[in-house]
Amino acid sequence: MLYYLLSICLVGIDQLVKWWVRENISLGQSIPFIPHVMDLTYTQNTGAAFSSFSGMTWLLALVSLGASVVVAVLMARNFFPGKWGKLSLSLILAGAAGNLIDRALLGFVTDMLQTTFMEFAVFNVADICVVAGGFLMAGYVLLRWDKDREAQDDPA
Repeated sequence: MLYYLLSICLVGIDQLVKWWVRENISLGQSIPFIPHVMDLTYTQNTGAAFSSFSGMTWLLALVSLGASVVVAVLMARNFFPGKWGKLSLSLILAGAAGNLIDRALLGFVTDMLQTTFMEFAVFNVADICVVAGGFLMAGYVLLRWDKDREAQDDPA
């Protein structure tokens, strides 16, 4: 239950930041956020990462919905018994759900975080959740999953 609550809180933060950006920054406008590191730049993305699949909002919404359902089921079935695996799933669920909400309600994903120290795509809090969750999951599967499964199966 704790990990579902974490996902809900992260979706709330993601949606709050996106709402604030839509209300306070004009489309295409940039404002300084962290000097020499990051600006807030309001963009609308109808595609996926790096604007791939641009204009395929409803297909991407279906993919996000499917991913959200699969991850929620994996969480319910305790697929990853360890806390790091559960955390990775909760981050991925939050990211998928956060961008799904935008796609379903607005027809685009609100992006706003733009690095200023290097050229990179504009992204959002949900994207951070998906990427962090993916890296955490990879590390968990490689380094910890077998040990946690063995401990779960060992009644002693």
